[in-house]
Amino acid sequence: MTYDVAVVGAGIAGMTAAIYALRAGKSVLLIEKESVGGQITLSPKVENYPGFTEISGLDLADGVFNQALSLGAALEVDEVKSVTKEGGVFRLVCGYSEHEAKSVVIATGLRHRRLDAAAPFEGQGVSYCAVCDGAFYRGKTVAVVGGGNTAVSEAIYLADICEKVCLIHRRTGYRAEKAVMDRFLAKPNIERHENKTVEAVSGEAGNLVLTLKDTQDGSTSELAVSGLFVALGHIPANGVFAELCELDESGFVAADETCMTKTPGLFAAGDCRRKAVRQLTTAAADGAVAGLAAAKYVDGL
Repeated sequence: MTYDVAVVGAGIAGMTAAIYALRAGKSVLLIEKESVGGQITLSPKVENYPGFTEISGLDLADGVFNQALSLGAALEVDEVKSVTKEGGVFRLVCGYSEHEAKSVVIATGLRHRRLDAAAPFEGQGVSYCAVCDGAFYRGKTVAVVGGGNTAVSEAIYLADICEKVCLIHRRTGYRAEKAVMDRFLAKPNIERHENKTVEAVSGEAGNLVLTLKDTQDGSTSELAVSGLFVALGHIPANGVFAELCELDESGFVAADETCMTKTPGLFAAGDCRRKAVRQLTTAAADGAVAGLAAAKYVDGL
């Protein structure tokens, strides 16, 4: 079967693109390699999405996904390995299947930026998701490394579970929103380790020793924790589309507010696109634009 639109990535942007294309009467295939909903499913509380004073990221994503399914979206849980365009049709080769589509929306989102020093302990005391693994450290001391919205939010979440949370940040200034910082500063059991980086991790699962380096004087110190949560931001995973669209120096798709790429019929939506603001609302907006643009492109074939 040749679908009208294939959407690679089932986060908020991808699912919204599917909804708009489906409502335009097009057949849509959603391809997701991990979990439907994307990064937002890991957020226990979303307070900045219009229409909801407060909602969990998982509930929000479930609602959007069920809406897409009710409109007729097909879902394939697989990873896209290559994409080519031949004779006006896109061919998507996945790990376990192959698909064809008249148009494609790239909505691959972002993946976690890894901490090299912690790599040997990933899954053995080092985690990239406080919501997923925080309960394992109830009543214990943990560390979070990072200084943005994600890191500060993870520290706040863990502070309600753990005895003490050590936030390690390479600077003194934080990149979190004011509302998030206000909650962060109100937590008495969060200890700030500023102007520090994690240079090495040793020990064993449940008893880690972090070697911290001072970014100002170069001195080192050790910090004993039960677990380490890495929240250093995210990077795009658009390499599979490199031959069909322009990527900037950071790997983001070079597409403007029209979500169009240099290849006719190929669009980019959400966090994977080069843009100034990456929020749920902008992901949904991109999805709407890309979904409608894909439908219009198919109509013109």
